[in-house]
Amino acid sequence: MRAVPLPRFLSSVKLGYLNVVNHLLAFPIIPVMVAVLLQVLELGPDELIAHWRSLGIDTIHALCTIFTVVVVAAAYFMPRPSPVYLIDHACFRPLRTDRVPFATFFEHASLVPFFDEKSVRFQARILESSGLGEETCLPLANRYIPPCPSMEAACAEARLVLFSAIDELIAKTGLKTRDVDILVVNCSLFSPTPSLSAMIVNKYKMRSNIMSFNLSGMGCSAGLISIDLARSLLQAHPNSYALVVSTEIITPNYYAGNERSMLLPNCLFRMGAAAVLLSNSRREEDRAKYRLLHLMRTHEGADDRAYRCVYEEEDGEGNSGIKLSKELMAVAGEALRANITSVGPLVLPVTEQLRFLASLVAQRLLGARGGKPCIPDFKRAFEHLCIHAGGRAVIDELQRSLGLPAALVEASRMTLHRFGNTSSSSLWYELAYIEAKGRMRRGDRVWMIGFGSGFKCNSAVWQCLRAPKAPVDGPWSDCIHRYPVHVPEMVKLL
Repeated sequence: MRAVPLPRFLSSVKLGYLNVVNHLLAFPIIPVMVAVLLQVLELGPDELIAHWRSLGIDTIHALCTIFTVVVVAAAYFMPRPSPVYLIDHACFRPLRTDRVPFATFFEHASLVPFFDEKSVRFQARILESSGLGEETCLPLANRYIPPCPSMEAACAEARLVLFSAIDELIAKTGLKTRDVDILVVNCSLFSPTPSLSAMIVNKYKMRSNIMSFNLSGMGCSAGLISIDLARSLLQAHPNSYALVVSTEIITPNYYAGNERSMLLPNCLFRMGAAAVLLSNSRREEDRAKYRLLHLMRTHEGADDRAYRCVYEEEDGEGNSGIKLSKELMAVAGEALRANITSVGPLVLPVTEQLRFLASLVAQRLLGARGGKPCIPDFKRAFEHLCIHAGGRAVIDELQRSLGLPAALVEASRMTLHRFGNTSSSSLWYELAYIEAKGRMRRGDRVWMIGFGSGFKCNSAVWQCLRAPKAPVDGPWSDCIHRYPVHVPEMVKLL
């Protein structure tokens, strides 16, 4: 007869123990309630009335008492959401050998056989004003002449960036991978079979009953969508650990055509990945770095213009790529306003909310005579801001529309300069920058804003529980002393 595996037995014991602890107050109360009920049932109607009158309680007092008991019982037994803690996070650190300076990028674009001269010059102009620096990195397959985006090369890049980030997270937290209950992986454009989440389960020999999810096609805002999914699962599974991994695999997504609106991703996207460990266990509060306060998601996909502003398709010659619409910034602004409408009342001081409400009423009643619309002062709600480093235009527009000082968008600009657009993982590089500069303090609030295809705008609010101790190990450890740097409006290549 085959023996029952020990790990399954231990899991059952752990589950039974957690059930006992979670219902510790109910176990002594239930027998007492049953005993009282049995005693009451033994009394006749006349005896019950006599006992009631002997207490000297009138009907009003009795109803008030019953009402109070019901309210207290409802408040106690009503399910309350468990706090979600961010224990720690880690980011992939590219090797110096993967760097693609401007001169290398321009030379490569000039030598590959499928770009005409106009496309080469267009990419050079985009790179000149992109806000990227000389140390951003591309995978090996994309640096060949011509590029060779094979399945094996894409999987090799995935193993490199994902495993590096997870290994660093394990080193930081002492995480045992068999303790992970939930795994959420997001990668928009590369979805192999088996999935990237299965690749991680296989590499780290995770449990057979792990709740594993692989999100694709959700764009650069998928990192916060993954956090939201992990949060929902943690609410349903107490005392659990969730590993969230965000990346974008660049290898298979190199556009080899001459359609200008599809050449932009070649210039902006770079290698990157992040791993985040979440938990809802109260015993992790002391060592957790952050607590998740709010997460708001906005989806404008019902509007055709928004739906198609970031769209994967083939050009006239059959080359596949991501097409960025000229209306992208306008769509992003509308999605941001919708998201702010939801998150503002949760985070803004009452005075700012009243000021905004008064401005809105004046606009509705007086039209143009009501003055310019009031922009809430989000500096009063947050100490730090992480804007998706999708490009200089994205950061500029958000800074302008929200009236933000340069200091609040510094992390986003420096992340774009050092690492480029790393898609959904860029927010974690920005958080790592703030920590590496020693600016994070206990109690500080961080606002993360991500944009993605569909079109989506998602935002999360975190509160710092434990300020990181300097020096902070992470993706910035070898270069933080050089930042912030001046990012010129234009870097002349031609």
